[in-house]
Amino acid sequence: MRGRSAQASARAWGVVCALLISGAAPEAAGRLVAFRAFDGRTIEALLMEAAARPAPAVVLVPMLGRPKDDWQAVGQRLADAGITALAIDLPGVSLPADAAELARWHEDVRAAVAYLRSGAADVRPDAVGVAGASLGANLAAVAAAADPAIRSIALVSPSLDYRGVRIEALMRQYGARPALLVASLHDPYAARSVRELAQDTSGARQMRWSETSAHGTILLSRDPDLVRSLVEWFQLTLG
Repeated sequence: MRGRSAQASARAWGVVCALLISGAAPEAAGRLVAFRAFDGRTIEALLMEAAARPAPAVVLVPMLGRPKDDWQAVGQRLADAGITALAIDLPGVSLPADAAELARWHEDVRAAVAYLRSGAADVRPDAVGVAGASLGANLAAVAAAADPAIRSIALVSPSLDYRGVRIEALMRQYGARPALLVASLHDPYAARSVRELAQDTSGARQMRWSETSAHGTILLSRDPDLVRSLVEWFQLTLG
């Protein structure tokens, strides 16, 4: 019996080590919620709630072709830090033919913000931010420029121009509100985009760099220091 117990313990430790080596995280807590998009569609999202409420809140927007579940570990870290997180899917898993249609995807981000501010999730309506990765970063910027209720943003691996979704002018329109700009130094276009966006002096712009060669939510899964920076950013800017 003692030998079998030791073998079981060794297997369990092996699983933990595999998670640590791969950068994967245990499944985070959360519950599915649903709300209406502005065009009437139903959006399902993963809500991870802070223990003390009403709380600040952050909408989490994924990369193209990746699910909202990519944000689970980050969302749980935010919830543990007292910030409710709402992870959404993009409206599609592939790019629409029309760049204007792609830009309209930001309306799902704004619908998520409206859901949080409606009181359904018991959050502070004056303390809602958005974090996005890759295409999700550009959509976060489009949404924030159009919606003054978004108080703070974090853009992970943004692009100055993602298939026609250009954000340089939109970030100037975003104005004095704070923005965290994150990229890998080994991701040339994202790194150049971050440097150029950081030159905007209309508001608080902070850069965070990683030596890890990855993009978007994959970068966050491989560099825990960036996740810590993301959490600390929203603690600072959403109070």
